[in-house]
Amino acid sequence: MTDDWQPVKSADRTLEILERLAAHPGRSLVELARELDIPKSSLHGILRTMARRGWVETDPTGTRFGLGMRALQVGAAYLEADDAVGMLSAVLDRLAEELGETVHLGRLDGPNVVYMAKRESIHPLRLYSAIGRHLPAHATALGKALLAGLPAATVDALLPRPLPALTARTITEPAALRAELDETAARGWSIDRQENTDGIVCFAMAVPLRSPATDAISISIPAARVTESTQERVLDALRRGLAGVRAARVLLS
Repeated sequence: MTDDWQPVKSADRTLEILERLAAHPGRSLVELARELDIPKSSLHGILRTMARRGWVETDPTGTRFGLGMRALQVGAAYLEADDAVGMLSAVLDRLAEELGETVHLGRLDGPNVVYMAKRESIHPLRLYSAIGRHLPAHATALGKALLAGLPAATVDALLPRPLPALTARTITEPAALRAELDETAARGWSIDRQENTDGIVCFAMAVPLRSPATDAISISIPAARVTESTQERVLDALRRGLAGVRAARVLLS
């Protein structure tokens, strides 16, 4: 049977607006209309409706739009109801306390990873990040830890071509990335050598709750604080932190 279902146009447009504002806040009516190919008259009506319901807010001039409080409430509800986020909270706490560095829980979302939870570093010099932020999976330790558990054909279908470069160190050659993922799979952990953010090194391991894994935990450290002993200390902490998670895997199966 042929699937001739078509999305509801007004709902589709509303979701496109939310996704655009999540990625690029502070857009004007003209910018949104151009980027989303929506007539300004139709877009204005949708934005007014969304603003009335609290999904969209405007700046003091009333000309630029961003997400409203309702979006925050729904996002928070999603995280509160997510079994993995709740189950791994204590693991994130222990890693942050032991290492004193920024800890992230990330989830694969298409070609990206999204930060699901984080614990801040105790140091003034640290990585800036925000829950809900999306980053290209190939340029992060979180993403590489998760991509390494997927078949090569699946990875090729997921990732864009060409691979975007976030820094001069980002791996953008498919063959080089494949070699990196193979090495990651063999050793059980990944590393981001300033490939996402200049000056930041990250180590990550996939969370063994599902197969293939959909979540990973990373430790982000300014390169200036990475010494010869740092890598083993971080990897040992990650291994110990995730050891107990394997026993809980049945809860999500």
